[in-house]
Amino acid sequence: MHADLSRSTFRPERHYSAVVAQQGRVQLDADLNEQTAIQLHQARSLAADLIGPHGGPRHAAGFRIEYVGGQHEIDTLLIHGGRYYVDGILCDAARPVAGVPVTDEDGEDSAPEPPAHWTYWDQPDGFRDPERPGDRLPSPAQSPFVVYLNVWERSVTAAEDPALREVALGAAMPDTAARLKVVWQVLPLSLAALEIEETDPSKDVVRAAFTRWAQRRSAPSARLAARSERPDHADEDPCLVKPDARYRGPENQLYRVEVHEGGEAKDATFKWSRENGSVVFPVDELDGTWVQLASLGHDGKLDLDVGDHVEFVDTAYASRLEPLPLLRVEELDLPGRRVRLSAEPAPGVGRLAHLNPYLRRWDHRGGPKRKGRTTALRGGAVPVTEGEWLPLEDGVEVYFAKGGTYRTGDHWIVPARTATGSVEWPVDAARRPLLQGPAGITRHFAPLALIKGEGSAVDLRLGFGPLASSMPPADEATLAAEEQAHREELAAEDPSHGRSQTTAEAEAAVEGDN
Repeated sequence: MHADLSRSTFRPERHYSAVVAQQGRVQLDADLNEQTAIQLHQARSLAADLIGPHGGPRHAAGFRIEYVGGQHEIDTLLIHGGRYYVDGILCDAARPVAGVPVTDEDGEDSAPEPPAHWTYWDQPDGFRDPERPGDRLPSPAQSPFVVYLNVWERSVTAAEDPALREVALGAAMPDTAARLKVVWQVLPLSLAALEIEETDPSKDVVRAAFTRWAQRRSAPSARLAARSERPDHADEDPCLVKPDARYRGPENQLYRVEVHEGGEAKDATFKWSRENGSVVFPVDELDGTWVQLASLGHDGKLDLDVGDHVEFVDTAYASRLEPLPLLRVEELDLPGRRVRLSAEPAPGVGRLAHLNPYLRRWDHRGGPKRKGRTTALRGGAVPVTEGEWLPLEDGVEVYFAKGGTYRTGDHWIVPARTATGSVEWPVDAARRPLLQGPAGITRHFAPLALIKGEGSAVDLRLGFGPLASSMPPADEATLAAEEQAHREELAAEDPSHGRSQTTAEAEAAVEGDN
């Protein structure tokens, strides 16, 4: 998450079940966050084990899909409310209940009923735009298509949700805790993308093809390693840490290396931040290339400077996970809390106040140096180069493994510590850094419906019933019947009822004489 963290310590392979606080010790954000991560991991693992990859309660299953063709308007989907679980993650499609406003004595104190469902265009985290041809639904008349659920989590701070800020602390104080939000998006997918050649496939065919597609999409192939090396300028400033240290930064940092433009290595770019991408500035107004900020940073380390690269972001842009060119800060007007950017932000981004636009600062100034030359940026981000160590700053270096495929938003975090003069990164017995997959974003998918036309949506959801059932009555007649049934079972298994064979044969002979 883009939050001001010291580090992230949750490792599921360690099988810790709880974080235990000790008296008289320093309390760290990492300990509290690990406890939350442990509980989430346990709860979601249990739900996935019981439910399976996806499913909803039969009495309240959500995300029933209806296709509505637009004769005079654009096509849409109706997304009905309820709950659905994807890999153990709860997704809730219920629309919030509208509040009742206070009116004068002559007015009515009732509010209009909200729609009973979401639509494809107004789903809360989809942010689909009818003006974008790529956002429009395919035509089922040309070919059936699948509707699926895309689920992931993203962080939310007070820059995106001002209600998180405690105003009693004052504007001069930083915000407090961030939040994690489950993002669900209902999206279309063609049969061709699923490699289905049939024009009328069965449910089983679609589900199997979707499972293969989801596995390919969920498993990132990009891997990265990090290390710290003694930089060339270490002898010029020996006062920061001891002379044999390798990381030479003046403070502890949590570096974030994040994929900006996805794709193959030749097309991919990345950006990095020494503050885990947490330095953001809420935007009050945009006027061409000038941006009016609600506030500046709380100190020089968390402020903006000429030459910084920033993202002009809002809630919709963050949820769509689509890269836009990073912009450079060209001029500062500190008294007026304004900055001038190298170009006007992309149309449709940050123009709506209710989407809470903001600037996010990244700390790269240029690409790594090779043979005395600095690598040129592409779209304001650093081009990915595989198979060699790329310097960030102060001795911190990263290495992208060859043959990776990159996805926008995937990231790695690298704690750097002055006490050790190194970065915290897993190594083998020979102290060689190990290649690691991204720390996120973890994506989850579930098929919802196969759309063949209006009124012809084939439901692909799965359902489960409650585990609890009625307790059996415990009256005397029932208990006697159970005891008799138990005796009959024993008699069937052992006709002699535990007597010796000789005794049983003698008794049988007597009964025969009589």
